[in-house]
Amino acid sequence: MTATDVWLPISADEIEGLPAPDESGLSYRHWDGGPDFPADPADCVFYVVPYMKGTEVSTRPLAAMTSVQVVQTLTAGIDHVEPGLGSLRAGVRLCNAKGVHEASTAELTLALILASLRGIPRFVEGQRQEEWRGGFYPALADKSVLIVGYGSIGVAIEDRLAPFECARVVRVARSARTAERGEVHALGDLPALLPEADVVILSTPLTEATHHLANAGFLARMKDGALLVNVARGPVVDTKALLAEAESGRIAAALDVTDPEPLPAGHPLWHAPGVLISPHVGGSSSAFLPRAKRLLAGQITRFAAAEPLRNVVLTTR
Repeated sequence: MTATDVWLPISADEIEGLPAPDESGLSYRHWDGGPDFPADPADCVFYVVPYMKGTEVSTRPLAAMTSVQVVQTLTAGIDHVEPGLGSLRAGVRLCNAKGVHEASTAELTLALILASLRGIPRFVEGQRQEEWRGGFYPALADKSVLIVGYGSIGVAIEDRLAPFECARVVRVARSARTAERGEVHALGDLPALLPEADVVILSTPLTEATHHLANAGFLARMKDGALLVNVARGPVVDTKALLAEAESGRIAAALDVTDPEPLPAGHPLWHAPGVLISPHVGGSSSAFLPRAKRLLAGQITRFAAAEPLRNVVLTTR
């Protein structure tokens, strides 16, 4: 019997535009990471990974998915499923959620920058204590901003920086190239670029090359008073090295992601001076679900019609 199951973390009846089962031959199964599988994983041909459920849940059914042809994440990053890819047969396409999270993540990036520079956490605390904490605070205007990780999210961040009259926006990616807005530097150029940046934004995927990219040497090259913003993955930053810099008061940080994550109670990062933390909510906004549903409807429609899929990150060998 030919495998036809599509595993979805969102109920099929909530996704407009999915191919009809009687026309496509596909059967939709709802699984959002619960302890029980909705059907035999061996019958799954298209697996949509549950959103933000971690590596253990994301990879749990993979070894048994002997018929799977597509693994579709609802995240821009794929690091949470990579540990399970070795159990898949050759030819399985892994697709990410490019187009779903750019707006929300870029929006939060700007919110973190503005909140950190303009002293919003200090004002919130002052309001609780009924204290009027006036004075002069840094502005984003006239600052030099360095974006490390110039993929679709990095581009979206620069789109939103445009009205803020930054003195300069510098772009860095894995390799050098010329983008629509100008030069993109390679990662190897970072030592020369870091000392000139007032705000350093990390929006790079987590790979072997970017694990602890922001290490002690990286942070030491940042100028005094600079702000580090991490909307990538927690392990892109060496937490121990960041704590040393933050506790000295030399640099500040705004983090949507941490290492470890979730950040446990009692961890010194919670109370480090100049550190603002949000709980990995860059993509978790009202924009997520409509965009995720449109992505899935489009991808599964293309799959049913044997058309090329979008956002193919790799094909297993």
